Order: sequence, then structure tokens, then C-alpha cells
Amino acid sequence: MFLLGRLLFGGVLAFNGLNHFLDAESMAGYAGAKGVPAPGLAVPATGGLLLFGGLGVAAGVLPTLAAGALVVFLLVTTPVMHDFWAAPEEQKQNEMINFLKNVAMTGAALALLAISTTAWPYALA
Repeated sequence: MFLLGRLLFGGVLAFNGLNHFLDAESMAGYAGAKGVPAPGLAVPATGGLLLFGGLGVAAGVLPTLAAGALVVFLLVTTPVMHDFWAAPEEQKQNEMINFLKNVAMTGAALALLAISTTAWPYALA
């Protein structure tokens, strides 16, 4: 079950990281609209955190760095990109859903970080 959880959690985040590179232009535009400084640099940087963290968690490789990268990504981006309190009324609900989804993922990443120094079953490293 732990392996399946890692594969699902890490796989989804790695896939999102890959999308930061495949759809960088529109993501940078959205990030810029949210007030992110240097969105053309921020999007690939955050994509790298997601890709490294997601693949690392899924494979069990460098789990402390991988889970830490996901925690950093989620703690920094969640309040900036999903600021439901400042969103127009018609966007508040969607932003709140995404904010709370990211909070839940932050909890999972923190739990993985907390156990990252123990041996993970079926880890590749």
C-alpha cells in the first residue's frame, strides 16, 4: 500500500511538473497574472521541483530531498496561486478547492518527509 500511495502521489506531481515544461508559455502567463515575479523562470523552476520530487517519492530515491522539494513547492505556491480570499466571486470556489487540495498534499508531503530517513519498501535506492 505504501508503494501504491507513493506511485500515485509522486506520479501525479511528476506529471504536473512535466506539464510546466510542455505548457510553459501559458503557465507563465497565468503565473504572471497572479503576480509571480519572473514567471518565465518560476514556471520551469517549480516544474523541476515537482518533477524531481514526484519521481523521487515514487521511486524512493533521495526521499528526504524529494519530499522536501514537494513541501517547498506546495508551501510557496499554494497561497500565491490559489488565493481564494482575493479571487473574484465567480472564481472563489475553484480557488478554494485547489487551495485545500494543495493543503492536503502538503500534509502528505510532510508525512513522507517525516519518515524519509527510514528505509522505504520497494525503493530503488
